[in-house]
Amino acid sequence: MADLHVHPDRLEIHLTRAEKVLAVKRDDLTVPRDSIRSVAITEDPWIWIRGIRAPGAAVPLTLSIGTWKFHGGKDFLLIKGKQRAAVVIDLDGEEYSRIIVTTPHAARLVEALRVDGSELATDGEVID
Repeated sequence: MADLHVHPDRLEIHLTRAEKVLAVKRDDLTVPRDSIRSVAITEDPWIWIRGIRAPGAAVPLTLSIGTWKFHGGKDFLLIKGKQRAAVVIDLDGEEYSRIIVTTPHAARLVEALRVDGSELATDGEVID
């Protein structure tokens, strides 16, 4: 499972080696907090998927990892499992329009992203 790090100025998503291979991505994701337009928790991340996989890996209703392209841009998905909560992060002006990531700590991630960056420690908050 990817490690999520919320810093005062950015969100970092550190992918495991297997996730990088499945996503066909060499680097971890870094998103400036200024680019985050909205954050929401969903119990059914599968209804948020739009477009086609290109590149990435997918097993219907079980696993979706990688880039999904659609007419207006592209999204990055890191969805695992059938009954897991996920966080949907809408972005402005970044490589991806949306990032969807499943995590058992969805509420904690949303709360950390809503907190003013000055309230976080300088090294940020790690959300496993």
